[in-house]
Amino acid sequence: MKKFLSILLAMTLCLGAAGCGNNASDETADASGAASTGEKIIVGLDDQFPPMGFRDENNEIVGFDIDLAKAAAEKMGVEIEFQPIDWDSKELELNSDKIQLIWNGLSITDERLEAMDFTKPYLDNKMIIIVNEGSDIKTKADLAGKVVGVQDGSSAVDAVEADDIHNSFADMPKFDTNILALADLEVGRVDAVVADQVVARYYLAQNPDKKFVILDEDFGSEVYGVAAKKGNTELLEKLQKALDELYDEGVSASISEKWFGEDIVINGKDE
Repeated sequence: MKKFLSILLAMTLCLGAAGCGNNASDETADASGAASTGEKIIVGLDDQFPPMGFRDENNEIVGFDIDLAKAAAEKMGVEIEFQPIDWDSKELELNSDKIQLIWNGLSITDERLEAMDFTKPYLDNKMIIIVNEGSDIKTKADLAGKVVGVQDGSSAVDAVEADDIHNSFADMPKFDTNILALADLEVGRVDAVVADQVVARYYLAQNPDKKFVILDEDFGSEVYGVAAKKGNTELLEKLQKALDELYDEGVSASISEKWFGEDIVINGKDE
């Protein structure tokens, strides 16, 4: 009898576990369905890219893009989740549907336009050259024979490589983040860093003890946009509508003033 009861109990537990397994599968399917239908949007970002998206002293992800994304999600009536990713693998993350958007100071380039679809631009940016105070580098031409650091996978790489001057660099090491590149600049392991103006100026403002200088010359202007997987026009159209409304209502301006001290938001390249 004990043996029979043991078998019966085991069967019952097995059936219970199977039932739980089905529920878990259903929940997974529901979550997947929510992401694909727009009820939940997963945003991929570099969480060490201040002031666009970064972790504060409480390890919470904050920033200009975070606030703007939350405001847009509220407009769209969807949930939003922020997922830190390897920035160099962002296109793979997007195309494999692990994330639905890349929203983190993403420069719109010709190469990226071939791989992803974008919203209208919402911020202007340029690739600036940063050196140590007292450096003998005064112009872009002075970078010849120097070690110039950039963030791996960033549009700074494209901007620099598009300029013939890069052929004369002694080396162009690539770093996981701009912060690491600037740390190496400070101790002299690199002679200069090329980075996003928006990010670099915020970093310098937050770290006035850093003896860095920004050169007058740069590696060109560009704009930031939000990217989605190629063909995901429905999501982009809904997002753009929300961004347009936030712009018209002055919400994006308020977010900009919070992070930059002024309104630097644009709503399309020609505005």
